[in-house]
Amino acid sequence: MLDGISLDQLRTFIAAAEEGSFSAAARKLSRAQSVVSDLVGNLEGQIGVQLFDRSGRYPRLTPQGEVLLTDARCVVAGVDGLKARAKGMATGLEPELSAVIEVFFPIGAITEAAKEFREKYPGTPLRLYVEALGGAFQPVIDGRASLAVVGSLPLMPPGFTAERLGSIVFVMVAAREHPLAAHSGVIPKEELARHVQLVLTDRSDLSAGREFGVMSPSTWRLADLYAKHAFLIGGLGWGGMPLHAVERDIAEGRLVALSIEDVPPEGLLMPMSAVYPASTPPGPAGRWLIERLKMCPSQIPPGAVSLDCTTL
Repeated sequence: MLDGISLDQLRTFIAAAEEGSFSAAARKLSRAQSVVSDLVGNLEGQIGVQLFDRSGRYPRLTPQGEVLLTDARCVVAGVDGLKARAKGMATGLEPELSAVIEVFFPIGAITEAAKEFREKYPGTPLRLYVEALGGAFQPVIDGRASLAVVGSLPLMPPGFTAERLGSIVFVMVAAREHPLAAHSGVIPKEELARHVQLVLTDRSDLSAGREFGVMSPSTWRLADLYAKHAFLIGGLGWGGMPLHAVERDIAEGRLVALSIEDVPPEGLLMPMSAVYPASTPPGPAGRWLIERLKMCPSQIPPGAVSLDCTTL
């Protein structure tokens, strides 16, 4: 019976869970509510698990439904990714490959990939934008770039396909002369609140009204990661940085890694993904670049915890 599960059932299950009711899912999918109810009910019958508790006014996911929702999303995302790859392969080679790279991604990895790209596709010019946070989506939304390499945002713009590339490590740092650097033991949040936190700000509107990773009421906001790096070394505040960008500074004593309450000493992981419009997936050159970036080594220390949002 499990072999008979359809993508239509899984997509309907996901819509019902995300929209909060069968009627709302029906509106989203432009289908009759009875069809949505039947698809979900048939899915429950096939897998032998109740996905929704229907005893209240609105259906609620059961604990089993919560777990299987993640699996359903993975299955649908995998099929969507397969379709996108096939569509991209069926198109001709791009006359130019335009990509936007989030500033957190190691530039050394991009440089090595670009060297190989030049050898693989000598007749395809490469145009790269470097942006931060939601700004990394904007060139793709505007049509100036065909794909983006980004960290995670609370809400990805609709109509995009994402492929996981790996993760980078974030650590909290301050200059060796900064008062927090001299703090012994784990630094409590109330102590952090007494000092200026340097925060990378989003130049787009995609994360407007949201704050993530801000632990101090006193903040200085910068739109450039390298300016933030310089300000940190200058002792103007404390903040989070990709480990690869400050590893040498820590080793040579210019910056000190801070031990902060609720932040593991090994750092936080930021998942990185390649994203592109589902309707216009990358062609052969873009597909090669995505696959090449998936091969970039990740130095993930044991104990690092995944970071879901990126305004640090």
